[in-house]
Amino acid sequence: MANLSDSESVNSFTSQETSSSAGSLRDAQQPQQYVPETKGDGTNKLKLVRTETVKSLQDMGMTKNAPIPDVNAPQTAKKTAIFPEEYTMETPTGLVPVATLQSIGRTATSISRTRTRQMDRSISMRSSHSNDKEEEEEAAEEDEDGSEDQHLDPDIEFVTFVTDDPQNPHNWPLWVRWSYTALLSTLVVCVAYGSACITGGLGTVEEKFHVSLEAAILSCSLMVIGFAVGPLLWSPVSDLYGRKVAYFFSMGLYTIFNIPCALAPNLGCLLACRFICGIFASSGLCLVGGSIADMFPSNSRGKAIAFFAWAPYAGPCIGPLVNGFISVSTGRMDLIFWVNMAFCGTMWIVASLIPETYAPVILKKRAVRLRKETGNPKIMTEQEAQGLSFNEILRACLLRPLYFAVTEPVLVATCFYVCLIYSLLYAFFFAFPVIFGDLYGYKDNLIGLMFIPILIGATFALAFTFWCESKYMQIVKTRRPTPEDRLLGAMIGAPFAAIALWILGATALKRIIWVGPASSGLAFGFGMVLIYYSLNNYIIDCYVQFASSALATKVFLRSAGGAAFPLFTTQMYHKLNLHWGSYLLAFISTAMIALPFAFAYWGRDLRHKLSKKDYSIDTIDD
Repeated sequence: MANLSDSESVNSFTSQETSSSAGSLRDAQQPQQYVPETKGDGTNKLKLVRTETVKSLQDMGMTKNAPIPDVNAPQTAKKTAIFPEEYTMETPTGLVPVATLQSIGRTATSISRTRTRQMDRSISMRSSHSNDKEEEEEAAEEDEDGSEDQHLDPDIEFVTFVTDDPQNPHNWPLWVRWSYTALLSTLVVCVAYGSACITGGLGTVEEKFHVSLEAAILSCSLMVIGFAVGPLLWSPVSDLYGRKVAYFFSMGLYTIFNIPCALAPNLGCLLACRFICGIFASSGLCLVGGSIADMFPSNSRGKAIAFFAWAPYAGPCIGPLVNGFISVSTGRMDLIFWVNMAFCGTMWIVASLIPETYAPVILKKRAVRLRKETGNPKIMTEQEAQGLSFNEILRACLLRPLYFAVTEPVLVATCFYVCLIYSLLYAFFFAFPVIFGDLYGYKDNLIGLMFIPILIGATFALAFTFWCESKYMQIVKTRRPTPEDRLLGAMIGAPFAAIALWILGATALKRIIWVGPASSGLAFGFGMVLIYYSLNNYIIDCYVQFASSALATKVFLRSAGGAAFPLFTTQMYHKLNLHWGSYLLAFISTAMIALPFAFAYWGRDLRHKLSKKDYSIDTIDD
């Protein structure tokens, strides 16, 4: 290959001005391209960079029909992607030309030449002011007429991971991935702990601000409401800039806003800051599941996701357990928030040190580097090529979840059950003080100990999910699985949640020692984690095309229930008495046992008849 002087333009290597001999060599070596390689003596030398061929892609199993995008694929794309495998496939060269995809039969209308021309203008070393003006006018004409947007620029080359790529989270050592899973699950525990930390010391809020118990309870409810609002902010940030950026800013701000909570001069300041804390802390609830899924292939991520299912239910139980002793020993509200600040500050540092796991962002950074090194502005990810507008982000992150909430009865019913279980957990925080306070005269420190059985039951359920996963993998080996195969855990766990409430109501008697009502936590903890783990997977499989939006609907409804139940639980137990307060909730939980069994037997038919459109894997494969 010929040596070229430093003054020669990068773009000359791929332009029509390239020498005829080089051109003939390029034609002979297609699909390859010429890019500059800077040598140690300061000169540039041409080298060939290989890209994938039709044969190489077909040898890797690629066909004309694009598969379903992975759950963690960008959810804010304009149209259906032609290369959804980009973020999970490893190729020998790391570059897949659009022309090659088109030769296989992949087509789309989502990427325009206008977009790549805009990127070309921002990177090209040969652009001038006059040329920019002409191209802008041409681009405007194309956008108005829309005809050019119907064709995919064949010069684009999509970036993928290379074979055995060390930057691919799937290739990290197994012990590293499980270590990060444990740390991220602890982050969820931290966030959930923060929401319930004040429930162990509501009396300190009453005494400091001279307010009623109902007003003090708002300091818990408003943070949970923040959990419903926060994902609208952090999900787009994660899609555009990555998990690491979202964790750094959200957890940092959450840590800081614990300071005004501790030093609040009045109840209004405390409530406002707790709501803001919920918005910032919500990144731990809405993104950690995705981060864990980033590190494991779809066929092996179930066990890791089980830890995520355990954490948001175990975390709130630790809040009253720890802070009940702080409240009784010191009577200081501020110390509760200083401890919470220390916990979330530690997890802020830990989360900031975990490497980026989101494949679209990892590959986007690689594409930026390759464009700079090769001078080819058309090396990019499909997400970059499509571009994102505010309206598209708004539609994917806000409007679609709300649309699902009013048009998808199956999703609403499933989310209602998840909401009920989550709400019952927060109801326990206010039922236990009434039961153990009225019957046994316990203070917050001993009441907090009553939550230990719930933690134990939840941990048993976490171990049991591994058995559920093994049964699911057996199904996968024998036949194509359906979303209803995910309901095994819910069918096992549903009776336990109802049994727990019947036990709680039946044992709320002075002559029965505290072991009776406290033992109800074992059954409830076991049932609630199995139900959440199972229904979470069911939602993903039912709405695989828009899993993030369906899960956002679940988070919104779940948080609304978790915020509402504390506001009336205490009054309900006082009005109905200690027995019937639990019995009322037990009746509702017993009725809901039928839901996972009904969906297991008639789920597919119900999805076809009740839903406006079936988004599951069944319909796509059929």
